[in-house]
Amino acid sequence: MGTAMGQRHGKVVVEIDTPPSGQAAGSAELPRSVAEPAGRADAFLNEYVRSCELPPNLIEAILYSLLGPGKRARPLLAWHSFAAVALPGRDPADCLPAAGACELIHAFSLVHDDLPGLDNDDLRRGRPTLHKKTSEAMAVLAGDCMLTLAFQLLTERVRDAGLAASLCRELALGTNGMIAGQVYDTLGGFTGDLSDSQKLQLIHRNKTGMLIRASCRMGAMCGGADRSALEAITRYAEDMGLMFQIVDDLLDVTQTTSHLGKKAGKDLDAGKLTYPGVLGVHESRDVVRRLHEDSVGTLRPFGARAEPLRQLAEYMAHRTR
Repeated sequence: MGTAMGQRHGKVVVEIDTPPSGQAAGSAELPRSVAEPAGRADAFLNEYVRSCELPPNLIEAILYSLLGPGKRARPLLAWHSFAAVALPGRDPADCLPAAGACELIHAFSLVHDDLPGLDNDDLRRGRPTLHKKTSEAMAVLAGDCMLTLAFQLLTERVRDAGLAASLCRELALGTNGMIAGQVYDTLGGFTGDLSDSQKLQLIHRNKTGMLIRASCRMGAMCGGADRSALEAITRYAEDMGLMFQIVDDLLDVTQTTSHLGKKAGKDLDAGKLTYPGVLGVHESRDVVRRLHEDSVGTLRPFGARAEPLRQLAEYMAHRTR
């Protein structure tokens, strides 16, 4: 598998120095100026969830999952997509409801994915999964609540009613695509005579890609993107979404559970289709490289304003968690 690979505890592992918490290795380090909006999104979500009239134990369960350790990729993509297209003087905070709504959907999906009926995981982001921390009933209900809170947030905190409606539709499309991808991944339902490679693309472009696509598009919509700008952001997002999940597939077979903060090797154990399983590690890395180059190429029309999106693409392509 090449000199970059080695054996450790019976598992194939990429030989990469582990960076400090919150950073990626080498060229994948995310500049503070790019990562900083994640803190603003967390503060916004914390304030919003606590403002809702919900049982205290439900709020506690939601915040445990929503604000736990994580990359906050979707809020960052929304924020920096806004910045890439917005006219001078526009306040990036205008996209916080969109960024927060996308993270609520992402957190809901992780809570439900971890349940015994789906992936049956005990570990998420280095901590017990919510159904292990609380109960299966609370995890189901907290996930349900995060799903609906995402749309409530958009209708309550986006001042322009027309924009709020468009954002709700965009988020619904992204959420349904994510769910469809999970169905393909766990229950099948493919139509036509698809190869394993075609099935993989269908799974990944939906399961992971559709919410990343929604995050970027929603940020750009908040920034007033015209049609050509929105199309460019969409192409960037689609490449990023597929790349993100292929890297996840690679990490599942090249890293340890302790490093990832979640169970490693679970896709292989479950017999799921993955890029390393179908194409091999080397060719999967080639696909990641091509998608990275393509995603960055679509950002040329935005010039320096899109530099944070380029940095995010670099980080996502080379992350080790």
